[in-house]
Amino acid sequence: MEQVTDLAEEFETKPPQEIIAWAVDAFDDGVVMSSSLQTQSMPLLHMVTRIKPDIRVLFADTGYHFWETLMFRERIAHEWNIRIVDLYRDPRWDAFARQHTRSLPFEDPNLCCYLHKVQPMQRALKDVKAWITGIRRDQTSVRAHAKILELQEDGLLKINPILNWTKPDIQRYIQEFNLPPHPLYEKGYRSVGCAPCTIAIGVNDDERAGRWAGRGKVECGLHTEMFAKKTIAEVKEEFQIPINGNGANGG
Repeated sequence: MEQVTDLAEEFETKPPQEIIAWAVDAFDDGVVMSSSLQTQSMPLLHMVTRIKPDIRVLFADTGYHFWETLMFRERIAHEWNIRIVDLYRDPRWDAFARQHTRSLPFEDPNLCCYLHKVQPMQRALKDVKAWITGIRRDQTSVRAHAKILELQEDGLLKINPILNWTKPDIQRYIQEFNLPPHPLYEKGYRSVGCAPCTIAIGVNDDERAGRWAGRGKVECGLHTEMFAKKTIAEVKEEFQIPINGNGANGG
């Protein structure tokens, strides 16, 4: 743990590419990355796949994505020749999810995110050593306190190479390498999540203002304490819709 802390402090002044190269050298095929394939995600995806072209890129296919997101995912996978791994909810939740398909994102967005993002990512990361993410300190109050290297309780090392980057840094990289924007970006969708929980925003609004607008929610749970909880019993008090009796309650 002390070594991770020291390295995290050292990496505060290092460029993302150097941090990524260290991770690839240290973990090789034991490192994966996650990506939402939105405009702000493209610089990190571009960097990582140039350093390790065969890295597994985890994409949570929630079933609620905009059609444009899914088409963009297909385009990037083909044009960049990258290895995208789609993550889906546990099939044991299918009957419950279908019963609440239309209402779930609105009545209980925390439960919706847990079933469609958190649990699938937990399963995908179960047998890997390191996880590269694209979070930045300037995005939310939760992320403002993150570290570049974060050792999880189960031994997984979370790596946040662009944690210190700001919106101008992202824009500069996009322009330098002429990276394609998400199809909805020019329509006012600065941060694109699932369709029921994402709206277009004004030019001067915070880039994540369009996520879960008016619901008192700023994170899906992948980068909060929720992610450390491995069973439904540990998190169900955060949910509004009763889930007792579901076959997936054990996590």
